Amino acid sequence: MIKIVFLDASTLGENIDYAQFEQMGEVVKYPFTSPEEAPERVTDADVIVVNKVQINRRTIGTAQKLKLVCVTATGTNSLDKEYLASRKIAWRNVVSYSTESVAQHTFALLFYLMENLRYYDDYTREGRYINDRFFTHFEKNFHELNGMTWGILGLGAIGRRVADIAGMFGARVIYYSASGSPAQDGYRQVDFDTLLSKSDILSVHAPLNENTEGILNADSFRKMKSSAILLNLGRGPIINEKDLADALNAGEIGAAGLDVLCQEPMAPDNPLLTVRDKNRLFITPHIAWAAVETRQRLLRIVADHIRNFFEPEEISPSR
Repeated sequence: MIKIVFLDASTLGENIDYAQFEQMGEVVKYPFTSPEEAPERVTDADVIVVNKVQINRRTIGTAQKLKLVCVTATGTNSLDKEYLASRKIAWRNVVSYSTESVAQHTFALLFYLMENLRYYDDYTREGRYINDRFFTHFEKNFHELNGMTWGILGLGAIGRRVADIAGMFGARVIYYSASGSPAQDGYRQVDFDTLLSKSDILSVHAPLNENTEGILNADSFRKMKSSAILLNLGRGPIINEKDLADALNAGEIGAAGLDVLCQEPMAPDNPLLTVRDKNRLFITPHIAWAAVETRQRLLRIVADHIRNFFEPEEISPSR
């Protein structure tokens, strides 16, 4: 019988079913774990499941039974892989689990901004539509997505899904590969300046690395259309937030929708808080990946990793 310890279970939400793990052995869940708390909590663990907890000599040095670390995310920068290798502890991460949820949220951000939904919701909530002279209030114009150019930075699984949906709306899709990867069949690859200058909507779905960190900055925003909508569903540091705030305040781009920030949770001195026109900026707290189905899918993958790692006789029979 194995012992599975979740060190930061609250990062997965509260409405999650752990029955599949309980069928494999003893399950212990901690909402959050600090580096100081980790050593005691992992002492007799066979498996650790983590999201943000740093895994290194300091946090798991006491875990003498530990055989497997499972990360409930794609990124593995929280793992000291050299230390894990020195102790022959395996690790697994999760990929291709959130494509539908992130693509869906991309369009939620877009339409909220593009159709001025903040303004129109406030208009009706504040009672201004009551006894209005016209049945349609035309104060804020918006346009059809059909015929617009949608630019994508990062054409992985999520980028391709967004591209395909945008195409169904009639948008012309172009993309730029920061890594210099060869063109993908069925999609139009362009250089970075073309991506910036031609895009009516520019959505970011790229990983954070040396090619993408800070790639969207003051120089980039000056090359974009003043009506362009920027969406970031990749990683926060891909965008220079101070430069973005300045660009929004100066009217250099039309609007921005962000689900990721340079510091999460949001820092009290984040420069985006200085954006004066709130209709130009829409921020959600890193929820694009978090549809219920996505989180359930993620945990099914983690459970499969554990089952596949251990021999059948090491896992207790289903109860």
